[in-house]
Amino acid sequence: MRFVGILKRLVGLALLAAVTLAGWKLAREQPQDLPWTSLDLRRPAGLFTGRKIVRLRDKPARCRALLAPAGIEDRAAPPVNGPGVCGYADGERLEKAGARTIAYHPGVTVSCPVDAALLLWERDVLQPAAMRLFGSRVVRIDDYGSYNCRRINGREGGPWSEHATADAIDIAGFRLADGMRISVAANWSGKDRKAVFLHQARNGACPLFATVLSPDYNALHHDHLHLDQAERGAFGWRACR
Repeated sequence: MRFVGILKRLVGLALLAAVTLAGWKLAREQPQDLPWTSLDLRRPAGLFTGRKIVRLRDKPARCRALLAPAGIEDRAAPPVNGPGVCGYADGERLEKAGARTIAYHPGVTVSCPVDAALLLWERDVLQPAAMRLFGSRVVRIDDYGSYNCRRINGREGGPWSEHATADAIDIAGFRLADGMRISVAANWSGKDRKAVFLHQARNGACPLFATVLSPDYNALHHDHLHLDQAERGAFGWRACR
């Protein structure tokens, strides 16, 4: 019996050592998959990357410090104050420069956490999908804007929209280097390559943003993808529809 007890303890210690070694290896090679490691925008997105980005909402200095090492050369925008809860202090004017190889049309200012997620979306989702399906890169994103001091769905009452703090952006379509245009309104339905690309773009945004809404959600989103960094996303509740 004593031998059995010793054997169990040895097995337990061996398992603990194996788990510790696996955790150490993961922390070294894939830190983005662990909740306690620092965010590094130079790495591919991991299991906790989206939640780490959301937590930057009230840390503009920390957020901006992460942009430059990742090659983001966007310009900080002047703060906007009010009225009410509206406004932002961490606005970034998206620029086609450095690591960002896609222009935004007609141009847009977003909060820093949205900027960070967009870079990963462009680099790790959009460009690979475009090359796989079309053999051509995305060079432009058509947007419907970001900051808008309004409540959800433009109602007079109720919760404020994430657009009210520039923590959301609406994407209408894409332009490829070969001139091809892909529109959410025109190409979402169906099974052709354009529809496949749009669905892959939506699905790939879900791990990076707290909320992703598409034409599959409701008629109000028939012509765009809504991407936002709602604060609730930091605690695990995320929407992908």
